[in-house]
Order: sequence, then C-alpha cells, then structure tokens
Amino acid sequence: MVMIRSWLFVPGHRQKMIDKSPGRGSDALIYDLEDAVPPNETEAARTKVAAALNAAQEGPRRFVRIHGAGHGAVDGDLRAVVRPGLEGLVLPKVDRPEDVLTVDRWLTELESQAGMAPGSVRLAAMIESAVGLIQAPAIAVSSPRLAALMFGAEDFAVDLGLFSFRQGGLLAYARSALVVAAASARLEVVDKVYVDFRDPDGLARETQAARELGFTGKLLIHPAQIEAVHHVFRPTDQEVESARRVVAAFKAVPEEGTMAVDGRMVDLPVVKRAQWILRSAPKKGSSCRGERENGIET
Repeated sequence: MVMIRSWLFVPGHRQKMIDKSPGRGSDALIYDLEDAVPPNETEAARTKVAAALNAAQEGPRRFVRIHGAGHGAVDGDLRAVVRPGLEGLVLPKVDRPEDVLTVDRWLTELESQAGMAPGSVRLAAMIESAVGLIQAPAIAVSSPRLAALMFGAEDFAVDLGLFSFRQGGLLAYARSALVVAAASARLEVVDKVYVDFRDPDGLARETQAARELGFTGKLLIHPAQIEAVHHVFRPTDQEVESARRVVAAFKAVPEEGTMAVDGRMVDLPVVKRAQWILRSAPKKGSSCRGERENGIET
C-alpha cells in the first residue's frame, strides 16, 4: 500500500507538459480533461492523454481527471482513457455516493473491453461542495475502487459564497471533516491546491498544517511545488530514530503491554504509529513513498 504525497495536475491539451511530466518527480500525475482544458480542446486532449497512457512506463502513477458523472462529456472521457497504463480516475464535484457508483458501473464494462483486470482502475473523489462534505463519510465507503478523497477548495468556497478564505474558520472545519471521513474508510486524503506556485514558503507552511491535520498528500499545479511537499510529508530524522527505539523496545518485550521509552510511556497504539512512521520513511533507492493500510495498491 502506497501513500502518494504529490499529485501534479497536467493539462491534457498541452503536449509539452505531458511529455515532460513523468520526469518531474511527483508521486502521481493527474492528466486533466476537465477544468484545465478549454471545451474546444476536449477531443484533442483525450487523444493526447490516451497516447500518454499507451506509452506509460515506470515512474509516477497516472490518473486522469474526467468530467463529473452527470456531465455530457464523461462518456467520451471514459472511452478514451480506460486502457492499460491508467492507474485511476479523479472524479470532480462528487456530491453523493451515486456519483462514484455510476462511474464504477461504467468502469466494469470498459475494463473488460480494454482487457484490464476487473477493479484495476482506482477512483479518487474530489469534494467541492457543502453537500459533498456532508456526504463525505458515505462517499468514502461507496465503492471498493475508491482510494482517496480530495479537497477542491476553490469550488467549495464558491458553493458557500465566500469572497475569500483563510486557513482558519470554515476552511479548517472542512479540511478536518474530510480527513476524518477518509480515515473512517482507510483512504488517502489529499489537500487543496496552493495556487501561488512562486511562494514556496507559503506552500511549505500550508503543507505542514495539512500534515498536522492528517492529510496524506497535496494537489499541485506546478512542478516547482513538488520538492517542498515531499520534504514536509517525509518523516524527520528525529521522528524516525524515535520510532526505531519504540519498535525495538516492543520487540524485545512484547508481552509487557506498556513500557517506558525515552522517558515516556509506550503502549500498543504508540507502537503502531511508530511502525507507520518507519514504513513512511525514505529508503535508499526509493521514491520515499509511505504506506497506509487499504490505500492505493502497489
């Protein structure tokens, strides 16, 4: 199971960006057929993204953001991109479990036609409205294909009639609620885009806040944002060393139940967290991706 820290949007109609994106270093790419693509470029974008999936090799995981389940373009999107090389779909503007289940049913047929294993295409649901946030716990358990919930803050603010939003207040509530909904189903949970890609310090602060809330990754709009996000989501050397001592102490006397390590009491939940930290720590020769139970399969 793999935690994806960085999800980089790539406009589906921009061939140069598509060509360069696999080498940028993000954990996942989201080829976009929705908001980033002008309506008159949709068909060209489908063709370009399909070609990129056909050529997919080792590297970042490849997702495609299609149009929402009720949009007239979704059928054409699915028929263009459901093919070997596709890891999953990002579903925008998910308000209810039915939005996920509709795409799930279509995928079952399309996977068979494409010669793909049943259930191989995973889903990430973007929560972008008040209704979607209220329904998030039900959405999270709607389909075994579902791997992640994502927060679309810009559309969320529009839905609520907010002229602007900051880290606190209503936005903090929405982010926390989404984290809890995702955790209840053991899903990844991905924080909103930070739109100022020329402000790495601001991005680092927002990503740190997201990590402390429980987010496992962040949506990105520019390759320059990747390094800062990876740095924040990587356990620190101090966290790793402390986790190693906790796990080693537990292995030595597992029958004790509780014990003292570094002057603090340790019980089984603390041990489980230490084990998770060690799984999330960068390993030599790896992409530093962490792990979470029942997340996106390797």
